[in-house]
Amino acid sequence: MSLVLPLFPLNTVLFPGGPLRLRIFEPRYLDMVSRCMRESSDFGVALITEGREAGGTARTTSVGTTARIVDFERLDDGLLGITARGEKKFSIVEVKTQSDGLNLADVTFLPEEPVIEIPEDLGILAELLKQALAQLGTAYGDEPPHYENASWVGMRLAEILPLPMPERQQCLEMDNAVERLRLLRERLDIRQA
Repeated sequence: MSLVLPLFPLNTVLFPGGPLRLRIFEPRYLDMVSRCMRESSDFGVALITEGREAGGTARTTSVGTTARIVDFERLDDGLLGITARGEKKFSIVEVKTQSDGLNLADVTFLPEEPVIEIPEDLGILAELLKQALAQLGTAYGDEPPHYENASWVGMRLAEILPLPMPERQQCLEMDNAVERLRLLRERLDIRQA
């Protein structure tokens, strides 16, 4: 299925189920957020490969994630702060730029990853994630954890580990949850006991 989404190029990778906090100050994005809230619609987030987040044009990766606004507030500096949650992965078919500079992306949704149990040899990654999330506190709101789900664990680890952005993007683009976990275990240099 194809859909046109307003696109927010960012210097970050958003995963399905992941949190995103933004300070909104550019008119094109204030309008976009207003429209998304009014219509209860999503916007797309894609990693910048060329350009900047604020002002001007930016090129992005071809795979991103839809974001749904779950909360907003007026920040101390008077700017609008929003909290969004990643929902579905998409592939960008084409991008057009409106007169106000907002990018509109024609996207196709990528299949949702199936729920797969974590193989025994990768169980240590779920334990590491439990410990890390206990220290991070409320970044994931009241979403229940899914420590048995290889896809959920891999995406959460890819979000919180200090990985270079191209590696995070690689994790997002992978469609095999177990392979993603194996890649992350390799990056963490965890050996079987």
